[in-house]
Amino acid sequence: MVFASGFMAPEGPVALPDGTWLIVEGGAERGCITHISADGQTKRMIQKTGRPNGLAVDSEGVIWVAESKMPSLVRLTMEGKAEVVATGCDGEAFLFPNDLCFGPDGGLYLTDSGVFINEFAPNNQIRPDYMDVKYDGRVYRVDVETGKVKKLDSGIKFTNGIAFGPDRLLYANETLTGNIYRYEWKGGAIAGPRILFGNVIRPDAPPGWKGPDGMAFSADGRLYVAVFGQRDVTVLGKKGEVVERIQTAGKLATNVAFALPGRKQIHVTEYEFGQVEAFDVPTDGLPLWAGPRASGTAAV
Repeated sequence: MVFASGFMAPEGPVALPDGTWLIVEGGAERGCITHISADGQTKRMIQKTGRPNGLAVDSEGVIWVAESKMPSLVRLTMEGKAEVVATGCDGEAFLFPNDLCFGPDGGLYLTDSGVFINEFAPNNQIRPDYMDVKYDGRVYRVDVETGKVKKLDSGIKFTNGIAFGPDRLLYANETLTGNIYRYEWKGGAIAGPRILFGNVIRPDAPPGWKGPDGMAFSADGRLYVAVFGQRDVTVLGKKGEVVERIQTAGKLATNVAFALPGRKQIHVTEYEFGQVEAFDVPTDGLPLWAGPRASGTAAV
C-alpha cells in the first residue's frame, strides 16, 4: 500500500506520538524535513537544511537531523528553528552524516558513511566506479546536552543504518558489503571489535549499487532492513539469518520505521517512485530510546 507520495528522495521516517510522520527529502530542489498527516494526504515543509538524510526525535519532541550537504548534526524544532550542534569530532570533520538513533544511555548514535556526498554521488547520481571510492565509514556517539562527539569505530565501507536491539547492543550496517554488524556496548563505549551479525544481499541481486540502508527492530527481536537497489526489506532473525524478504514496489528502499504501537505496520521510504509504502507485519516495533530524560515508542 502506498501511504504517501510526491516526495523527492525520501528517507528517515519517524512516527510521531499523534500518528503523524516526519521524513526527509534529500532531492536538490527540496532538501528539507517534511511533516506528513496521519492519513498521508497532506504534507508541509518544516525547514530546509540542504540534503538531510537521517532523523531521530527525542523525548522533548526535538528533531535531530543528520545533514550531508554541509556535513553536520542539526537540532530542529517542529516550528522550523534550526541549530547546528556538531560538524566533527576532535578536529576531524564529518563527511556524510547518515543515520541516527538514541541509545539506552541517553546518547545519540550517528553513522557517517565516510565519503563526501558530492564525491560519491555528483549531481545526485551514484558514480559508476563506486567500488573504487575510498570510504572511511564511522560510528559516533553524541552527548546531546553538551554536544560532545566521540568516535566509536571507523574504516567501514559506507556506514548506513543504525539501531539498538532488544539485547541493548548496538547494530550498524555496511552498504557496500551488505553486512550487518553488532557491537558489544557498555555505558556508551564499544567493548571490543564489531562482530558480523548477518548479511542482506540476495544471491540473485541485480547489479549496481545496492545494500542495507535504514533499519529497525520489531518487538519480537527481528531486524527489518531496507535494502537499496534490491527491491525489498530483508528481515533477519535473532541469529542474523534471513527469515523473510518483503518486496517493495520500488527498487530503491531507503529506510524503514514501525508505526505506533497497536498498528503492526512498517512504513518504508523509497527513492524510485518518491513515496512511502506501508506493509502489515506480525508485531509492533521495539520501543525506541528517546534521549537522556525518557525512553520513547516512536519509530525511527
